[in-house]
Amino acid sequence: MNLFETTLRLKGFPIREAKKRLREIQQISETDYETYVKDSRQKMFDYHMRENSFYQSFIGDTAIKKWEDIPILTKSDIQIPIKKRLSHGFSKHNSYTSYTSGSSGTPLFFAKDKFCHAMTWAVIINRFGWHGIDLDSSFQARFYGIPLDLKGYQKERLKDRLSNRYRFPIFDLSDEKLEEFLNVFRRKKFDYINGHTSSIVLFAKYLQKKNVLLKSICPTLKTCIVTSEMLYDSDKKLLEKQFGVPVVNEYGASELDLLAFTNTDGEFQANNETLFIEIVDESNQPVKKGESGRIVVTSLYNKAHPFIRYDVGDVGVLDENATAKKPVLKRLIGRSNDNAILKDGKTVPGHTFYYVTKSVIEEDGNVKEFVIEQTALDAFTIVYVAEKALTTDNLKNIEKALSKYVESTLNITYKRVKTLKRSQSGKLKQFVSKLS
Repeated sequence: MNLFETTLRLKGFPIREAKKRLREIQQISETDYETYVKDSRQKMFDYHMRENSFYQSFIGDTAIKKWEDIPILTKSDIQIPIKKRLSHGFSKHNSYTSYTSGSSGTPLFFAKDKFCHAMTWAVIINRFGWHGIDLDSSFQARFYGIPLDLKGYQKERLKDRLSNRYRFPIFDLSDEKLEEFLNVFRRKKFDYINGHTSSIVLFAKYLQKKNVLLKSICPTLKTCIVTSEMLYDSDKKLLEKQFGVPVVNEYGASELDLLAFTNTDGEFQANNETLFIEIVDESNQPVKKGESGRIVVTSLYNKAHPFIRYDVGDVGVLDENATAKKPVLKRLIGRSNDNAILKDGKTVPGHTFYYVTKSVIEEDGNVKEFVIEQTALDAFTIVYVAEKALTTDNLKNIEKALSKYVESTLNITYKRVKTLKRSQSGKLKQFVSKLS
């Protein structure tokens, strides 16, 4: 009995039909695939222009002669009560509704019709299957947050048992707790790891310090799937070295779908079955392949709520060899709104500070993890967790790197802490601007 899919069906989500539809989409030839995408996106636009009062009002008198004329929808545009955004015939009672985590700002209450939500799960099942993972039978080591109130805690633990997973709560990542994690891996036959990138990387650093190969003490382990936060090349190498299994990167947005997933060739393949993904410039026009821009997404199956040319808030680059049937993200750079504004008016992506500092600060393995906080136009604080304070040489090297890649007149301060604060969902925001 497939308990996972049975549960979806009992909740009213037609997973069988969704999996059948996904197989049909994947059988469309390369020659015909662009037509499938164009027809699907146009049908969804026409549907919401006919059936959704909110979207009709949003478009207003805008002249739409081609797809690129459609205005970009942002999270701020839909920060109104959900009942005012639903299409005719849909309500919270006959749709799937939930919240985003709020890690990028204000949480968003969103809706999907039941077939759309089933399509989301059909894609996830398909992608995990690429790497030999069965959501029903494979045993998951789950590195996620968990509600701390009694009712929420018990509910999440029950879901874990029913979903064949063991949760490692990530709000305490001290060495003592990581040693407990390691002992669990000695006892249990996990098939894969899944969870927030930063906490899994921290576990790998602990294994490195202990000189432990995880695969040697948990031989059943097949793969590690990281999600929710940036995966840097250096972290990927560390994970593969200490875990002894391939590392898969998952990129998604809960209000939409799975956006991209590492395929069996190691490419970061975008989801073009249930979504249409564009990379656009400041004028909201598509950029050339290989150029960076904001990631804008259209849901091809959500009739309950319009997500048409929706700005997810991230920046990415489409591979030069990407095709309609196989679009590959060459790079996922980070959130577009996580920018540092300097005294001279220069804007620098926040991930630049994190990436440059990371290349220096972790060389000796002392620093476990850190975040960058901007406190003024020329002032930044590096908050870090480490066994011992940074040395004078460490500080000089960090400031030299930042001077080279960012600016030479920055005031950098350092704050050593025992733990870093994570969001309620367990995510770690790696760059934070505290400017008003």
